[in-house]
Amino acid sequence: MKQHLAGLCALLVAGIAPVAHASTSAPAPLYLVAGSYAPAAEVGIRIFRFDAATGEATPAGGCTGIADPSYLVASADGRSLYVASETGDETAALVRLDFDRRSGTLRQGERQPTRGAAPCFVALDPAGRFAATANYSGGSISLFALDSAGRLAAPARVVRFAGRGVVPERQEQPHLHCIAFTPDGRRLLACDLGLDRIHTFPLVAEARGTEAVDTASEQSVALRPGSGPRHLRFGPDGRFAYLINELSGQVTVFAHRRGRLRPVQHIAADTTGARASGDIRISPDGRHLYASNRLKNDGLAIFAVDRRRGTLAPIGYRPTGPHPRNFALSPDGRFLLVACRDSDTIEIYARDAATGLLRDTGRRIAMPRPVCLEFIQ
Repeated sequence: MKQHLAGLCALLVAGIAPVAHASTSAPAPLYLVAGSYAPAAEVGIRIFRFDAATGEATPAGGCTGIADPSYLVASADGRSLYVASETGDETAALVRLDFDRRSGTLRQGERQPTRGAAPCFVALDPAGRFAATANYSGGSISLFALDSAGRLAAPARVVRFAGRGVVPERQEQPHLHCIAFTPDGRRLLACDLGLDRIHTFPLVAEARGTEAVDTASEQSVALRPGSGPRHLRFGPDGRFAYLINELSGQVTVFAHRRGRLRPVQHIAADTTGARASGDIRISPDGRHLYASNRLKNDGLAIFAVDRRRGTLAPIGYRPTGPHPRNFALSPDGRFLLVACRDSDTIEIYARDAATGLLRDTGRRIAMPRPVCLEFIQ
């Protein structure tokens, strides 16, 4: 399999040569990485150089050989890319790719089965000991030990859940959708859309690999029945966490203290009852929050953040192309990019830092079925 991937991950841009560094002091380029729902034979992961001043994106490379690479995350040093292959059978896997930051190209790494179907989210332990996937159809999370170079070092350790929620057609079993870590790195949080819960696990500081997750001491945070917790993000200072609920269309605001979450607000991001809210992001300055909605009134709900109390106030709505499953803010917060799956485009918006509102730049990146965006700086 390694040889197969090695032959498929390559520079895939005709007529565009890699940009050489003029000197060792030249600034490192900013890259945008996009994942998609694509068969293994297609270029499912694409790399673009992103101009942080103009918002222009230039193709740099890409990779075939991974079926449905629907979620991905980069290592802290930007040298590895961890990709969930979201297939619904035993081929579901976590794949690591080496990323060349000079040329913007990818090459083969390791592949480990998740032993849980439809992995839809990847997260990395802040201490660098393990990677984790949330397996939507598998009702589980999978933990993968990492060696000192960030390579997948061992088969998955799987943590399975049981039960059902109150919405028969959407909550017939556990549906894990997101993994997050508390800002102090002491707890792992797993959002379970199917059970209306956030499972929490202590992390053992002195433990190695996947043994760092203390599964025997699991606790959970209960959400309102029928909420469908999907994605969770912490604010920049770590005092508050923000959860987008797919089924209720609400954002739940939590006060966070020493790994414990206390709800302080529930506010609608979707007012149409589409039951398909997608992603949630907070601007780097912590002043504004964005949440995506799909199926009806596709777009982004925009909120102002009360920095002292953590609460949200709606300030606008930005319509987008169909099915904005995922979106990302550039590291400086000047641009917001939206992966619109059903129009085969990535839309680029300029963000007003003062108001938080978004202006359509008119720029588009054509790509079949984009569903995940990640910046590498």
